[in-house]
Formats: sequence, structure tokens, C-alpha cells
Amino acid sequence: MDKWVGKVAVVTGASSGIGAATCRRLVDSGMIVVGFARREDRLEELRKELIGKPGEFHYYIVDLCSEQNIQEAFSWIKSTLKSVHVLVNNAGVWKSSDALGNPHDWKLMFDTNVLGPSICSKEAVNIMKELKIIGHIVNINSDIGHYPPTLMANMSVYSATKFSSVSITESLRELLALHNLPIRVTSISPGLVDTEMVEYHIPGAPMLKPSNIADAIVYALASPQYVNISEILIRPTSETMLPFIKDAFQELNINL
Repeated sequence: MDKWVGKVAVVTGASSGIGAATCRRLVDSGMIVVGFARREDRLEELRKELIGKPGEFHYYIVDLCSEQNIQEAFSWIKSTLKSVHVLVNNAGVWKSSDALGNPHDWKLMFDTNVLGPSICSKEAVNIMKELKIIGHIVNINSDIGHYPPTLMANMSVYSATKFSSVSITESLRELLALHNLPIRVTSISPGLVDTEMVEYHIPGAPMLKPSNIADAIVYALASPQYVNISEILIRPTSETMLPFIKDAFQELNINL
């Protein structure tokens, strides 16, 4: 990670879970990190925690459902910190909603999980291109973005957002390569992670820790520039979909 010391990283969803763990790891590695999130109190707590570490932590209040807000945040970074070298699109939201559910929940998930990260990537790439930066974009996707959630209706729309994100991530990697830009793109797709997004513990379902995903991010970043770790699928040992299917059936009052 020596090549990233003093370089600027943006991490979305920085107030908790994978985002907060990633901010800690990158600051510990000597990077200047800007955390995006809506909860200023959590961001301020993290800023105080990271005082005295090898790197620096700053934050900007961002609602990923607002394109204007995202553009303002990147404009602030460019004027204040002068560059962006790494973007970690981590922020995400899950609502228990099926294909006949609440359209408001669908829109929130697509805005947060697909459109918001895509706008962040566009803004970061624009800065990287202008300043001729060797950069890296990491999108935190999900294993449910690779395999349809059979028999789990309450995960169907969330899964659709992650399928979209996985596809967009690979399209972005290909596009940047076609333009011969030195910007790597990585998709990291975890299984169940112990974060606030998990509203309750599903009996029998093993979980990863947020730090495990931060470790995967550092692994991708630390690889030589000529190596693009394009996809990492990371799951808890012994993960199976059965506990999730049982939980979904209970919501539908169906005996399995």
C-alpha cells in the first residue's frame, strides 16, 4: 500500500459497517480519506477516532439520491484536496420488497445502489482523467448480484440492483480500458456481512465481519498496477441459502 500513501480516497457509506471499516484501514495505510454519508454525528465520531493515525480523515454530508449533492461533494474534494485517486462505492440500502411491492422502496434501492454509485464513478473518473491520475474504483456489490434469489421474493428487487451494479462495474472497466486510462476497476461481492443493513440475525446464517471486506479492498488496491483484480466473491464459510429461504417463507406464511 506504500504507493497510496498521501493519496486521496473517497468512501461512500462511511458512517458504519464496511464503509467505516474501510476508512479505518485506508487511514491506517497513510491515505487521505473523505467519507461520504448522511449521518454527520457518526462521521464526526469517526474523525475523532482517527486523529493521530498515519493518514487523514475528512467527511462530506452526501445523499446518494441527489446528483447535485454528489457533484458538490466532488467539487469540494477537487478544490480542497486537489485530486481523487481511489473511489470505494460502498453505500447501499436493502428494503424487504418483492416485484409487487412498494415502488418507493424500489426507487430508493435503485437510486442508492445503482445510480448514486454510477454518478460517483463518473465524477471521480472526470477528475482522474483531467489530472492524469493512476486510479482505482472499487464497487461493493453482493453475491446475490450473481445468482438469482430463488424462492426469496423479499430479496428480488435488491438482487436486481446488485445484478445491475455488477454489470455496470464490468462495463466501466471495459470502457476505461478501451480509452487506455490507467484506472483499475474492481467488483467485490460479499455474502452476508454483520452490518446495520442486517436488520435481524437469521438463525443458522454465518456472517462476515466488515473488516473482512476492508481486507479484500486493500488486497485489490495493493496489487501491482498491471494487475486488475476485477472480481472478488467472498462468503462466510459454510454459507447456504437455506436459512434465507426459510425466513422468506415465514414472511409469506408458507411452511417449508
